[in-house]
Amino acid sequence: MRLFITGSKGQLGSALARQASRQHEGQNISGGDLPEFDITDADQTRAVIAAARPDIVIHCAAFTDVDGAARRPELAYRVNGLGTQNVALACAATGAALLYISSNEVFDGTQRNPYCEFDPTHAANPYGYSKLAGEWFTANLLTRFYIVRTSWLTAAGGRNFVHRIQQLADSADAPLRVVTDEVACPTFVADIVPALLQLIETGSYGIYHFVNSGYCSRYDYARRILDLSGRGHVPIQPITLADFARPSMPPRFSPLANLNGASLGITLRPWQEALMEYLQTLSS
Repeated sequence: MRLFITGSKGQLGSALARQASRQHEGQNISGGDLPEFDITDADQTRAVIAAARPDIVIHCAAFTDVDGAARRPELAYRVNGLGTQNVALACAATGAALLYISSNEVFDGTQRNPYCEFDPTHAANPYGYSKLAGEWFTANLLTRFYIVRTSWLTAAGGRNFVHRIQQLADSADAPLRVVTDEVACPTFVADIVPALLQLIETGSYGIYHFVNSGYCSRYDYARRILDLSGRGHVPIQPITLADFARPSMPPRFSPLANLNGASLGITLRPWQEALMEYLQTLSS
């Protein structure tokens, strides 16, 4: 199998490259990322992917700054929407399948139950809209594709919610203020990477939700992070999204239900277990 990863220097892309190289020793694993490889350059994208001759492209490259997308929606759309169009067209020209990494923010968060793969999408902010545009290009330009939605992604060595909460706890003189009415599924790179590679092996194209099982509010997540990292004494003040001014309004309730992956035997462990292992890894 010849595999090409966009965004190969990022947290997810680099983890995928390492794991794929271990699992498929001797096979061709390549990728590209800024500044050498820019998915918004259609000619370059087509040329680089054609030269790699991949069987499948895993498209991790994205503009992931949610608040930045609200400030510069045209940039978010250019990268996440039109950039994905360029990757999809390059795949079509080369005959490669495409695995596109999407987001829970393609949903508006008004549903009472976790979203399954076939629930209607309705993005409620510019970031979600740009990722939904990427889904549209993937599904409409190709016949062999996977769309994998995930949420609250966490990888070792990167800046993420787990890192930020610990950082604030160590520097704050006042209680932390964390929202209670934003609910989703924490997801850890250590769990989603093997799930993605397992999915590719099945050849079962379609839409999937890969998240660690269970869901929680940002407040509950922060409380668990502090308790497990030896910071249980740090107080947290519960607030609502209305109390926390930010450029982008996230969906209030956007847990993802993994129905399609589970039917293939692909499931991710509970987020609480993954968080505990993640924190132990950081402290070792």
